[in-house]
Amino acid sequence: MTDVLRAVNLVKRYTEGGATVEVLRDVSLHIGAGEMVAIVGASGSGKSTLLHLLGLLDAPTSGHVEVDGERVDGLGESARSRLRNRRLGFVYQFHHLLPEFSAVDNVAMPLIVRREKRNAARAQAREILAQVGLDHRMDHYPGQLSGGERQRVALARALVAKPACVLADEPTGNLDRYTAESMFELLLRVNREFGTALAIVTHDPALAGLAHRRLYIEKGRLADTETAADRDE
Repeated sequence: MTDVLRAVNLVKRYTEGGATVEVLRDVSLHIGAGEMVAIVGASGSGKSTLLHLLGLLDAPTSGHVEVDGERVDGLGESARSRLRNRRLGFVYQFHHLLPEFSAVDNVAMPLIVRREKRNAARAQAREILAQVGLDHRMDHYPGQLSGGERQRVALARALVAKPACVLADEPTGNLDRYTAESMFELLLRVNREFGTALAIVTHDPALAGLAHRRLYIEKGRLADTETAADRDE
């Protein structure tokens, strides 16, 4: 299985009030093409920090990240932004949709940012919105959509550029149980049908239980991993 994301000996430190806080300590991991990986751990364990490093939204203090085999530590910010736009997608607990744009224009935005023609970008956005079950809500604005619908729009936006991996930070954390379960099913279908790798930070054991592997972060270190096969024994 080809790796779409690799982290090698990641360390992340912050300085707060003159004191140094080590958030991640020598973390190495890989995520294969088409693999669904859950990253779990207590609050403050470093899960979201790890996701931000994997998503090229922040730089490690030491160690490096590879996307599709390409090391990113030697890239300038514009090259990192292009790689992030083309190879990675993002879904957060809060959808971060632009309220003044319709669902279809929110989804088209990553393609417009890379200067694809607007009509072509909107056509791709409409196609992906239909695939996540929102063909009847494409022209609605975020304020006209339910919480679950807004998260589906956010997922469609993450998928529209056909990324190698989608990174999701508590994607069901702001949803009620019924809506969360619907989102679980959608994430599974995306993983199976699109072949998109998923790296999901979650506190939800039901969502984590769907993953091919679970990675445990404890006090900034990667603890033992568990695979679906281990759970079935």
